[in-house]
Amino acid sequence: MAEMRGAELDASRSSNWEKFQTRNPVVRRLIDRFFGRLEAMAAPLAPGSLLDAGCGEGETLARLSHLLPDRVSAVDIDPDAVAATHARHPGIDVAEGTVYDLRFRDASFDTVLCLEVLEHLRDPEAGLAELARVSREHVIVSVPHEPWFRLGSAMRGKYLRTLGNHPEHLNHWNQRTLGEFLRRRLTVVRIEPSLPWLIAHCRRD
Repeated sequence: MAEMRGAELDASRSSNWEKFQTRNPVVRRLIDRFFGRLEAMAAPLAPGSLLDAGCGEGETLARLSHLLPDRVSAVDIDPDAVAATHARHPGIDVAEGTVYDLRFRDASFDTVLCLEVLEHLRDPEAGLAELARVSREHVIVSVPHEPWFRLGSAMRGKYLRTLGNHPEHLNHWNQRTLGEFLRRRLTVVRIEPSLPWLIAHCRRD
């Protein structure tokens, strides 16, 4: 969740929070659909323990609150995001940290979530290795679905100088290349598009 600074853990506190506060009806519908598909993927797993690695301000935990087990932990590099998550979810163990060096023993959690994080990492494979290490069984990740994510940004007039690429996105995947990347450490169960994102359910090898 090597040390990271700046954009290297979550989807940037300011832009991440701003995304969830948008009044754009199209963007809100895409976000709601994303969380609906994430819920459909996560619900059958019924984990006894869960880690949200790169929790931001706790939006995912809020959206999935009715599915959360008794034991939930969360990690983020941004102290303000950690404080916001703690305020929203006072019963959850949330702490500052990085996905490169998670503060848990091997196989600590039945399910590990890592949403909108891997695209920010300078060494995504090292981050993936840590997610696999602390998972007992399941890992669910999401990343922008390229080139559709960039196209959507450009159509909204955002990041035009970089052809729609978010300045903090260091890695880019489509459905095929994401599968190839994840299989370096995990068994891929399925990858489901939820434009402009991809959601992948994996099992620990």
